[in-house]
Amino acid sequence: MSTITASDVKALRELTGAGMMDCKTALDEAGGDTEKAIEILRVKGQASAAKRGARATSEGTVQCYIHSNGRLGVLVEVACETDFVARNEEFVAFAKELALHVAAAAPLYVSEDEVPLEARTAELRIFAEQAADKPADVRAKIGEGKLNKWLSEITLLAQAHVNKDRYEGKTIEQLRAELAAKTGENVVIRRFQRFAVGE
Repeated sequence: MSTITASDVKALRELTGAGMMDCKTALDEAGGDTEKAIEILRVKGQASAAKRGARATSEGTVQCYIHSNGRLGVLVEVACETDFVARNEEFVAFAKELALHVAAAAPLYVSEDEVPLEARTAELRIFAEQAADKPADVRAKIGEGKLNKWLSEITLLAQAHVNKDRYEGKTIEQLRAELAAKTGENVVIRRFQRFAVGE
């Protein structure tokens, strides 16, 4: 069995953003193998991600994307629990990728919770009219299906990242959850603003 040094623990902490004791435990469990330790931390992190949801996020980063023609720009705010994670390269890269995605996909809201009831009701009315020629019992299902599709198109967390090949078709919520699991912190996409000349 290999001896785990303080520098091993520090290196793993820098790679993952996990706590020192978690890093030491994972390295012990992995017999000093860093790759295995990262995998152990990720598995444990995903299991405890739900518990982190209520923890305060008072640190974070604001990142931007400006299109090459200077006619489109995006600002995003992504929050986390500690300045250690806020400065983590992977955390900052996630926020930058998020800004790029917002520029391309043009979501209207971060999550479904933010979509006003009036907007939902208006869309349901339209879907009901479109399905007016269908049997009554089918109309409700059609309306619900179309509403869910519409929500997935206008809410950031439900959208698949525009770079589908790089991110294997994962949604922004899946990518956010993976980052939360990897860092061991609550990661929250607070807000975004998209600016386009003439809009």
